[in-house]
Amino acid sequence: MSGEQRRLAAVMFTDIVGYSSLTQKNERLALELLEEHRGIVRPIVARHNGHEIKTIGDAFLIEFPSALEATECAVEVQRSLHDHNQQSSEARRVHIRIGIHLGDVIRQQNDVLGDAVNIASRIEPLAEPDGVCISEQVYDQVRNKIAYPTENLGPRQLKNIEYPIDLHRIIWTKDNVASGQETNRKSRLDSKRIAVLPFANISPDPADEYFADGMTEELIDRLAQVKSLKVIARTSVMSYKKKEKKVSEISRELEVGTLVEGSVRKAGNRVRVTVQLISAGTEEHLWSSHYDKDLDDIFAVQSEIAESVVEALKVKLLESEKRNLRKSPTSNPEAYTLYLRGRHHYNKGGRESTEEAIKYFERSVQQDPTFALGYAGLATCHQAMIVTGYTRPAIAYPKAMALARKALELDPDLGEAHAVLGSVLCFYERDFRRAEKEITEAIALNPSYSTAHLWYCIVLHAEGRPNEAHAEVLKALELDPLSPRINAVIGHSLGLQRMHDRAIEQLESVVRTNPRFRFTYGELVLECVGNSTYEKALKAIEDLSRLTNQPLEKKLYTAYVYAAMGKESESRSLLDEVEGRFEEEILSPYVVALTYFKLKDNDAGFKWLERAYSDYDFNLLRLGIDVYLEPARSDPRYAQLFGRIGLDRK
Repeated sequence: MSGEQRRLAAVMFTDIVGYSSLTQKNERLALELLEEHRGIVRPIVARHNGHEIKTIGDAFLIEFPSALEATECAVEVQRSLHDHNQQSSEARRVHIRIGIHLGDVIRQQNDVLGDAVNIASRIEPLAEPDGVCISEQVYDQVRNKIAYPTENLGPRQLKNIEYPIDLHRIIWTKDNVASGQETNRKSRLDSKRIAVLPFANISPDPADEYFADGMTEELIDRLAQVKSLKVIARTSVMSYKKKEKKVSEISRELEVGTLVEGSVRKAGNRVRVTVQLISAGTEEHLWSSHYDKDLDDIFAVQSEIAESVVEALKVKLLESEKRNLRKSPTSNPEAYTLYLRGRHHYNKGGRESTEEAIKYFERSVQQDPTFALGYAGLATCHQAMIVTGYTRPAIAYPKAMALARKALELDPDLGEAHAVLGSVLCFYERDFRRAEKEITEAIALNPSYSTAHLWYCIVLHAEGRPNEAHAEVLKALELDPLSPRINAVIGHSLGLQRMHDRAIEQLESVVRTNPRFRFTYGELVLECVGNSTYEKALKAIEDLSRLTNQPLEKKLYTAYVYAAMGKESESRSLLDEVEGRFEEEILSPYVVALTYFKLKDNDAGFKWLERAYSDYDFNLLRLGIDVYLEPARSDPRYAQLFGRIGLDRK
């Protein structure tokens, strides 16, 4: 059937004990407890890669890619509800039953069907209050991988299910979980999932901190080229800089089995590097060494450290990987030093820092015109200036493309340059086939490059491949769990699936942890409008305005909210101001179009979609998936524009 997708999945069904009775006695309290219950369950489901299919009254239907993730999620849900109940009065306690089955499901539009769903719904009532009941199929997948005992309940004949199903009960208690989980976590830590912690700068000059940060990043990049390793990205590890945290804490938060830590002392042309490899499970030092070298030998030091780490982890290197680990990107120490200064400024974020980074990268390639990394750094900066709204796409995209191609002429194996080129081909050239080719090449060269997985997610979303897109953003998150951009894109993805509550929770979490990351606020406004929580949307606009000090952007988003609230005259008044001064700030024509569609003014909406097309507004790639464009889809102009962008999938 058209629109159907069949696959193997773990299906979880939950239900609140006694909810129907409570509704009859005290409907208001029942609704309050339902919202509290959903607020507890949904973030846990997201952490375990669950996909909420739907709620049915007080019940959840949730799909997971693995039985283990579903089972661990179920226990965490029950543990969290236990904690909630301990702190609540008897009247406000929530008790649920959970049933899980593994089997074939059929994905049909926004729903899942099939025997796995039916069986999970029949297993759930057989669980005790606060209990988790699993089928034999799930038990076979998790019995040697979970930290708590199970009890075989034997075969049960389920209602409307032809054959008996063997069931098992998860015996989780607070003590079982607390004592067993940490031991089990340590035993399951993957030693080949590794975090390179920020190297300490112990140089006489504190200004040499850029060099220590550069060593950290270069070692991450080298290890990331080893396909057998999963290396946590720079964004996440740098959050631990100058923080006194135990190895056990960091390993738990990043879910890594091995950590690298060290220090760098730079004095003139001499460099001293001390480094050690630590097992997260035992906190033992697996290997350590120190190096005293001239700056000219820094690449040899980086290569030796990377190879020693790989050897200590008993990883067999491919010949191509050996070559990459031993590669010297430039023979010019001054060019390399300038490059590291450029990376240091780029990683600070913000317009001024990115512009400063461009200056250093330009000086680095002037020192060595064959320095591919320098050109890749420049390409990344120009692309970042577009994504963050600091420059106009038509100006920066051609620069980023030319620089990425120059980098690849000099070094065809540079994953960063392939990824930048792929993103430009997607957003500027709108050539999705070639964009996908470049980005997948970047991932093949550097499987731990989270940014490439993120760009690939965006390409797949634009092409109408949501399941593959979701898988890629989860890969990005696995490699860079603390990245605000990746976490914000997950919120955006949830919104595209009409899960506005969960999208808002996700985006608000990003705002709390990264309040200066501006991309989140615009997405939060759209999701709050989608959920009709207008006051929250207006607050997000105020927060964004304080951060950016862009009055026209504030007026534009406020016009969108007013349009959704039915305040047509106020919305149009703000739109008139925005349109009259549109060139004064870098604004999204796409958001103007969305506002007009909210006002049911399709002619103006399509005029601004055309402007988004000519301005290379990257938001236009949402055209085929954006739930907020539904009023425009029946208009013939929609299909015409869809085809011109290269997204005609008929």
